[in-house]
Amino acid sequence: MMTRKTLDLWAGVFVALGLGALLFLAMKVGNLASFSAAPTYRVMANFDNIGGLKKRAPVKSAGVVVGRVEDIGFDPETYEAAVTFAIDKRYQFPKDTSAKILTAGLLGEQYVGLSPGGDVAMLKDGDKLKLTQSAVVLENLISQFLFSKAADGGNNKDGK
Repeated sequence: MMTRKTLDLWAGVFVALGLGALLFLAMKVGNLASFSAAPTYRVMANFDNIGGLKKRAPVKSAGVVVGRVEDIGFDPETYEAAVTFAIDKRYQFPKDTSAKILTAGLLGEQYVGLSPGGDVAMLKDGDKLKLTQSAVVLENLISQFLFSKAADGGNNKDGK
């Protein structure tokens, strides 16, 4: 028969394991669980609109996470969002690589998608991407749709 001390010890172990699991899940959800000591290089890009992009958002190419968004700022000279991302040194991209801000699913988190170009020279630490495509903002799409429907409504000859 188990003594009271042994029972208390096992209960404590299970509580500690449960708290550890909750901490791990919380970090996974917050994109903080991928502590990587792998060497990286930094690449910058300017976007007209970053939508809901956040720091630590994934940078993907062909669906594979190749880096993370490191910093988001505002460029007062171009009036654009300046995004810096750290790319794992294992993944080399041509200088004419383009960056898009994409959404995972219909209303999911936003991430940066890289499309490699055909240049023979590769990106180096501190380089800036020239070809960028901003985030698709759902509110802008809805307003464009409504305005186009309103414009079409006045031109119908049927009166419908």
